[in-house]
Amino acid sequence: MGAAIASIRVVEPFGTAQSQAADVRAASLRLAKVQPTARQRIDYARLNARLKRLAEKPTMVGMAVGIVENGRITFLSGYGETLEGSGEEVTADTVFRWASVSKGVAGTMVAKLAEQGKIQLDGPVVNYAPGLKLPAGNEYRASVTDVLSHRLGLYRNALDNKLEEGQSPQVLRAQLGTLNAICPPDTCWSYQNIAFDSASDMVARATGTTYQEAVRQQLFGPLGMTSATLTREGLVSAKSWARPHTVGRRPLEVLEPYYRVPAAGGVNSNIKDMSLWMIAQMGGMPAVLDQALLDKVHAPLVKTPGERARLRKFLERVGEATYGLGWRNYDYAGRRIIGHRGGVNGYRSLILFDPALKSGVVALWNSNTSQPGGLEFEVMDMLHGLEFRDWMELDKVGGPPPEPASEEIATVGSGDRR
Repeated sequence: MGAAIASIRVVEPFGTAQSQAADVRAASLRLAKVQPTARQRIDYARLNARLKRLAEKPTMVGMAVGIVENGRITFLSGYGETLEGSGEEVTADTVFRWASVSKGVAGTMVAKLAEQGKIQLDGPVVNYAPGLKLPAGNEYRASVTDVLSHRLGLYRNALDNKLEEGQSPQVLRAQLGTLNAICPPDTCWSYQNIAFDSASDMVARATGTTYQEAVRQQLFGPLGMTSATLTREGLVSAKSWARPHTVGRRPLEVLEPYYRVPAAGGVNSNIKDMSLWMIAQMGGMPAVLDQALLDKVHAPLVKTPGERARLRKFLERVGEATYGLGWRNYDYAGRRIIGHRGGVNGYRSLILFDPALKSGVVALWNSNTSQPGGLEFEVMDMLHGLEFRDWMELDKVGGPPPEPASEEIATVGSGDRR
């Protein structure tokens, strides 16, 4: 299972003009031609060797990793198994869940509709998702931007426990109005799933179709992300898909709750398509996502000091942390990097890139361990020429400590807390 370079399939965008289709085709062809000059900063042999060691850890089952350097996919590889003891290897085509990395898709989709004049980002959320109720009638004061940047004045992960019990997201969005506000909208940051998923209602109302279909037509299709879906069926019907596991490698059931809030945590794909998504977010597919849109989506809107506490193992590098429209920004050793992590029961994910270098890393794995999270910072250190640190803690006796509870990681049940 060594590194494999992507073979990009060029697809015709859904509902785009002929000139846009030509632009996407040309961009995809360029991505398929990986030249030695594109592979400048990463020691791929060393990285592959470390990932093989990681895959052997007792908390790991399977994992897929993609690297983009200078706007080109330069590394794709699978490690381990799709199901413990099955012998079915993870490949670059194996489908996993993105969990909360899906929030960047929602932010991008809503911003694209704003670019089309169908949604106003600074307009009150009640105009676009009337089913969302907030304490003290704050749905009339909170903006669409406040929804996508978690600035609604709700306590952290409000009513997620009821979602996990099987209650309807639509009913729960109405019940949010019965809660007590922790602050006025736009004045504090608190991570949400149910309220955030009002983005799916906004998209459906603005496009006249489902959130899933709108994303397929306007994002996944034009970007050539042929494995990407937004339903449980999309995962389990894939030819190769990774089953979820505990840290003890015990298989788990794929649960439905967070597919019912697709803007917050519903995306599935293989690592090739996740790499394409990262390229688009770095400006590599301007016919689909132009730079003005990306600047709006990634703009740091609110400080998230608690994020540094969650990443306390990496404070040698990580400075100020902020949040945009479904995306995190970090000061990493004086450089701006953008990304997100995700977690639902049995799956973890990450995306992190340097927009100036047009380089970054994506990873998907199918167990509840947090240990692979250090991978993103090992890649960043290579990209920026920084001194090596064992961020994945492969050499630490006894392995890494348990991860801290946070708003983004499932601590019980199937929760999506990233």
